[in-house]
Amino acid sequence: MTTKPVERVRRICLSFPEAYEEQTWGEATFRVRKKIFCMAAGHDPATPSVSLKATREEQQALLAQGKPFFFPAYVGAKGWIGVDLSSASIDWAELEELITEAYRLTAPKKLSGQIP
Repeated sequence: MTTKPVERVRRICLSFPEAYEEQTWGEATFRVRKKIFCMAAGHDPATPSVSLKATREEQQALLAQGKPFFFPAYVGAKGWIGVDLSSASIDWAELEELITEAYRLTAPKKLSGQIP
């Protein structure tokens, strides 16, 4: 049985210290100390995606690569990056690194320092 992409993202996000999930805007948001580091849009199984906090430099580099990366509505202007989880070109090791970096950018140093 194949794990749904949003479930896979959920497992990654909730593996970090003090990370938790909260439903907001009808979607799963993953937070640390009330701050969002990842949002999963999985209500449409045909087009699951996530938006992640990133640096502006990282955002620009990923957007230049094209699919599966995109400029997400509302948060893209703040440097976030979107990832189309339905894309055949998804690299799960890279996505896990991006989620980890999003957590590090959001979490207090004491918590982010606990991540190897």
